[in-house]
Amino acid sequence: MPKVTFFTGQPIFNQILSLIPSAAVSGLVRKYSADRYCKKFKSFDHVVTMLYCCFHQCSSLREVITGMQASSARLAHLGLKFTPRRSTRADANERRTADLFQDLYHLIYKRFYSGLPDSVSRKKIVDKLYIIDSTIISLFSTVMQSTGCLGLNGKKKGGVKANVLVRAAHNLPCFVRLSEGKRSDKKFLPEVSVPRGSIVVMDKGYNSYEQFLRWTLAGITWVTRMNNAAVYSVVVTRRISEKQAQYGVQADNEIQLGNPRTVSKIPLQKARLIIFYDAASRKEFQFITNNFTYAASTIADIYKKRWQIEMIFKRVKQNFQLHYFLGDNENAIQIQLWCTLIADLLIKVIKDKANKKRSWSMANLTGLVRLHLGTYIDLFKFLEAPEKALINYIDPTDKMQLQMFPVETRGA
Repeated sequence: MPKVTFFTGQPIFNQILSLIPSAAVSGLVRKYSADRYCKKFKSFDHVVTMLYCCFHQCSSLREVITGMQASSARLAHLGLKFTPRRSTRADANERRTADLFQDLYHLIYKRFYSGLPDSVSRKKIVDKLYIIDSTIISLFSTVMQSTGCLGLNGKKKGGVKANVLVRAAHNLPCFVRLSEGKRSDKKFLPEVSVPRGSIVVMDKGYNSYEQFLRWTLAGITWVTRMNNAAVYSVVVTRRISEKQAQYGVQADNEIQLGNPRTVSKIPLQKARLIIFYDAASRKEFQFITNNFTYAASTIADIYKKRWQIEMIFKRVKQNFQLHYFLGDNENAIQIQLWCTLIADLLIKVIKDKANKKRSWSMANLTGLVRLHLGTYIDLFKFLEAPEKALINYIDPTDKMQLQMFPVETRGA
C-alpha cells in the first residue's frame, strides 16, 4: 500500500494560534477579570472567533457563526467546545474590555521582536529609526466623533484614529493607541517611549516644542517638517557643498526655535532648518531637526522613510476587512481593530520565518492563509512549495482515500 500523505496534525488556523502565548492570555484574563460572570464564552474563545472573522474577512456576525458551524469538526483543534450564538458574541464585544486585546497585541510583538532596546546609538540609521503617524478608519455612524466636513444631512460620520509608532527595521507597529478621530495627534507623543540614541521622524501635525525639548534632553534625534505658523530666527547660515546642492538642498541654517513671547512657558531651543527641493514632485520642503551632525541630504532621506508607515496602513486596510464592524459601540469597534492588528502581526511573524527559504509578500501570504485556514497540512512546509505540497496532499492511488467516496461517483 502506498505511503499515506495525509497530515494528521493540526489545521493551519491552530498552528497560527499556537504563536499566541497561552500564559499571556491567562495573565490578561486575571488582570482584567475578563471571564467574570462568563459561563461558556471565555476570553480565549473570543480571541479565536475574532481572528477567524479577520482572516476570513467576515462582514457580519452571521457570517462568523455560520462559517464556524460549517467547520464544527475542527473546533476541538482550536480549543473550542461549541460555536457561540450571535447574541453571545455581540454581548461579549460590548462588555469584555478592549484593553485585553490591546495588551495582547503588544505582548505578542514583544515576544517575537524583543521589545525596545536600552540603547541603539551604535546601530545603522534604519535600526535606530522610529516613525510616528496616524490613520483614520471611517465608521458607519457617529459612535466615535471624527474630523472633516459635515455631510448633506448635517452630521459627520464617526472615525477611529490609530496613532502608531513603527520601528522601521521590523516594518511593524510597536506601539498603537486607538482614539476618537477628533483627538489631536500631539496628545499621543507623551505616551511614546523610545531608547536613547533613536531617531524619531513624524509629520508636522505632531509638532510639539515641549516634546521636542524632552527628546533633545534625552539624547533622541527628531526630524519633522516646519509648521507654517512656526516662529524662529536664523542664527547661523551653513555652507552648502556642490554635491548637496545637486541633491536638492537649497539652504541649511541653525535657528532659534520658539516664540520669545511665550519663553516663560516653553523655552527657546536650538534647531536646524533645511530647505530641500524635490525634483520628482517639484515641491519645496522645510525640515527641522535637532541633529547637527548628519548631512542635510541624510536628513531629507530620513524624512522620506516616513512613507514606510503609509505602506503599513495600506497593507492592513487591503488585506483585512475594515468596512463593516460587528458592533455599533466603541468597545466592539476597538476589539475588532485590535484583532485585525493581531492578525496582521501573526502573518508578519509567519512571513519572517518562511522567508528564510522562500520570499513571500504580505498580500500573497495573507490570501494563501485565508484559503487554507482549515487545511490539515504543515504550514511552513506548505509555504516552501505550495503547489507541490498540495499535489502530494492526497495520493490518488491511496485506496484508503478512495474508500471515502461511493463507487458510482469515482468515475464521475
